[in-house]
Amino acid sequence: MIILYELGAASGARYSSFSWRTRMALKHKGLAFETHPVRISDKAAISFSGQGKVPIIRDGETVVSDSWKIAEYLETTYPTAPSLFGGPAGLALSRFVNAVADRQLMAALAPVCALSITQLLDSGDAAHIRAGFEKGFGKPLEELHAGREGSTKAFRRALDPLRASLRAQPFVCGATPGYADYIMMSPLQWARIVYPEPVLEADDAVGAWFERMLDLHQGFARAEPARAARD
Repeated sequence: MIILYELGAASGARYSSFSWRTRMALKHKGLAFETHPVRISDKAAISFSGQGKVPIIRDGETVVSDSWKIAEYLETTYPTAPSLFGGPAGLALSRFVNAVADRQLMAALAPVCALSITQLLDSGDAAHIRAGFEKGFGKPLEELHAGREGSTKAFRRALDPLRASLRAQPFVCGATPGYADYIMMSPLQWARIVYPEPVLEADDAVGAWFERMLDLHQGFARAEPARAARD
């Protein structure tokens, strides 16, 4: 049984966007796994991995951290299971998509969601998250939150390449989903879990794709309650 170590909120929410990439990759591969929530401020809980961030998987004696490295490991270790990448070219393109999601989409969405995340956490984790975001953005979370309308519009603009792609095909990877889809869905799943308001307009084609992603694997991602439902 593969064990996935991931961030868990005091509310029970599994809120890490990077963990959701790994969760969906494991479901895509059809691999049995169990999850182990850890607090973001509890570095001792994951010291066995030799580093300080999640997600981490333990597969027997093998420990792998970082969502991208986990995806590569799963593809290599379980070659007869459904492919995440569809071959070397797909892997290389997915690496590019991973960089876009990390450097552009997450960066655009973070100012929108940052304050809301702290409301799901206990005081220690909330202080840890606050310190990290405020150092990165150079301003208080309340100030970021006050500008959330403009940040939300910037995030929607950053999704334009995805919209263009979805005009021609139902998924990022074509007729069926692959790891690039799981990468691109992860910021939206993050926002769905931590932020109480929609980040997409009602008629956005990206929203229709995201609904398809939530329905995959017997509605696995949809089963995680949205913030609006928790409130």
